[in-house]
Amino acid sequence: MELFHPTKLTETRHLFFTGKGGVGKTSAACATAVALAEVGKKVLIVSTDPASNLEDVFGEKLSNEPRQIKGVTNLFASNLDPEQAAKDYREKVIGPYRGKLPKVAIDNMEEQLSGACTVEIAAFDEFTNLLSNRSLTDKFDHIIFDTAPTGHTLRLLQLPTAWSSFLEDNTNGASCLGPLSGLADKRELYANTVKALANSSETTLILVSRPEYSALNEAERASLELRELGIKNQTLIINGVFHAEGDDDFVANRLVARQAKALNEMSDYLKKLQLFELPLVPFNLTGLVSLKNFFEPVNMTDAVKTEAVTAPKIPPLYTMVDHFAQKNSGVIMTMGKGGVGKTTIAAAIAVGLAERGHKVHLTTTDPAAHLGLVLKDTDLVANLSVSRIDPKQVVENYRNEVLSKVSATLDEESLEFIKEDLRSPCTEEIAVFQAFAKIVDQAKDSFVVIDTAPTGHTLLLLDAAESYHKEVTRSSGDMPEAVTKLLPRLRDPEITNVLLVTLPEATPVLEASRLQDDLKRAGIKPEWWVINQSFQATNTKDPILQGRAQAEEQWISKVDKELSNHCVILPWQADDTIGIDSLKKLL
Repeated sequence: MELFHPTKLTETRHLFFTGKGGVGKTSAACATAVALAEVGKKVLIVSTDPASNLEDVFGEKLSNEPRQIKGVTNLFASNLDPEQAAKDYREKVIGPYRGKLPKVAIDNMEEQLSGACTVEIAAFDEFTNLLSNRSLTDKFDHIIFDTAPTGHTLRLLQLPTAWSSFLEDNTNGASCLGPLSGLADKRELYANTVKALANSSETTLILVSRPEYSALNEAERASLELRELGIKNQTLIINGVFHAEGDDDFVANRLVARQAKALNEMSDYLKKLQLFELPLVPFNLTGLVSLKNFFEPVNMTDAVKTEAVTAPKIPPLYTMVDHFAQKNSGVIMTMGKGGVGKTTIAAAIAVGLAERGHKVHLTTTDPAAHLGLVLKDTDLVANLSVSRIDPKQVVENYRNEVLSKVSATLDEESLEFIKEDLRSPCTEEIAVFQAFAKIVDQAKDSFVVIDTAPTGHTLLLLDAAESYHKEVTRSSGDMPEAVTKLLPRLRDPEITNVLLVTLPEATPVLEASRLQDDLKRAGIKPEWWVINQSFQATNTKDPILQGRAQAEEQWISKVDKELSNHCVILPWQADDTIGIDSLKKLL
């Protein structure tokens, strides 16, 4: 494969970087932005990820407004913060009525605009403004979008069509009028958004993947679904391709073999895309110096030098499972940045508890459903059951449940209002939330292990807990007991254990740290951290891998000494963890 450099891309105005969480799309997007700015292009890089890492990479505080990055002429950056966007959106809708309508009416509007639907709609509103409003963006040669993890990105990109379709069909102006009230006059903006995305001379989609089976699989899924939306100008960057210095290091040889196998088995579909590679580098990709060196030949003088080694002093994963096994029931949730191994850790804990004689249910709320890839049709151990919260299925169930309750008591016109409400994209959030609450409710006489979605999605889900009470009540007329009890259960340390999973790298640790702070503010206190895939916990002597092991020290030490009450570590695994037997090897 040809080495990637931004100057080799088709020169389009919009560059979208997307891919599975943890593949390095923020690093690739930021380094591309720096490189284009340094050749004289005026560049704006925007994060649409609810858990943006742009601030970590550039080391500067960012907001919704573009801000020039120090040290790089022509480079501007902004974070599309969904929570701030929702706040601004609420004020834009409600502001004109303050002092004109009675307080009770204003309170009612604020209630309707307090849910997760509004956050999603507000983020979408900002996104379409950026993409379609030429007066806002004409001063830039390139706008680079560092998108959210794939599932969220697909949802975001599908929204222009989804919302346009909803507004087109919404003849009665029913329901969702709170969150949607500011959108009715924006059909032309949505049409421009869809047009810009599908125009190959305006937009390039850059899929970023690791040379790994699951990341390539997700890149292909994203590529196909976005192609269906008309986004056909696509490029694939394989990030982190490792070239060993010699042939006598076991870890290095296994890493080379694993990557080669994944690349050889890459589908013909992906092989036909414009393909580039980026090498595995021996340093963290934060700060301008690292970003500027990213597209240069690997130079070991850039590597971190330290004699400290903390990994051998941290206990292994099974000690945490032994701790949980002292109880007979509870909720265990794995959280963290996308791509850090939450699914694998959740599955390993579930297998470990089941093998210790406990009844365990393992489930996922991740729209990308990586659990099926980890278990890979293998026979489950005794006491272990598995499920997935399938958004399409739970939405269908939710619609049927609501309609069955109200059909007999409403007239035809009122029933049409309810049906229109249930066709809105907001319904999916409510339905998934209720399914999540029901799963947590099962942890009365058994363990429920939940593999959560990537951080941003998870935060939206948890943030929604209280505000959804009103939204669900409005739609279905009552509140399930499981929903009412959800937050108290999540806040009770005797019932719920939240584990923060991270790689020993800058952005996953910093993102998990922010998540921990947010959870504490919500009354949920994570007790355990899991440091996954550590090269420092192996015996590698390869110079590049040793460079990465030394770069890990800062972050392993930070987790161990500053961030966690209890911490366990897993070494980098020589083989893909697929199937029950390979999960047992982690224990």
